[in-house]
Amino acid sequence: MNKEQLINLVSVKLKLVRTERNYTQEKMAEVIGLSKKTLVQIEKGRISAGWTTTAAVCAIFRNSDTLQSALGGDPVEMVELTAHDTITRSSRDKTTGGHLWWRDVDQQNGFRLQQNVISSHYRVLDSEDYRLFSTYDAAEAEEHFQDYIRQDESE
Repeated sequence: MNKEQLINLVSVKLKLVRTERNYTQEKMAEVIGLSKKTLVQIEKGRISAGWTTTAAVCAIFRNSDTLQSALGGDPVEMVELTAHDTITRSSRDKTTGGHLWWRDVDQQNGFRLQQNVISSHYRVLDSEDYRLFSTYDAAEAEEHFQDYIRQDESE
């Protein structure tokens, strides 16, 4: 998923996110930092949200079922991955293990390489379901997956 696709998806889902929280247009506009007029235009499909608005919606409504279902997981992770192409964690992020939106591509020595069934991005998890690495690039994901296995075997 690229930046344009993420912007379009969030723009299309914005009204559902708002109604999921039972927000009025006035309240939603205030929360995400837009004028009511701009929000109405986005909700009617006349314009798309900008990148800043998209990132804000994903962060502020991170737990939205609508966004999580549309993006196949954590909306903030999708913003990070879209902005940076890859995510490597120094402090590890605990996941639920990928039972809903992920399929296992490979599994060795307690490490799992998974692909998101909606966005098609990849991630590497350790044996305790902590996310170690994320990317859209399959070859890069496989390379990091193998690196983690080699590091584990040398310890």
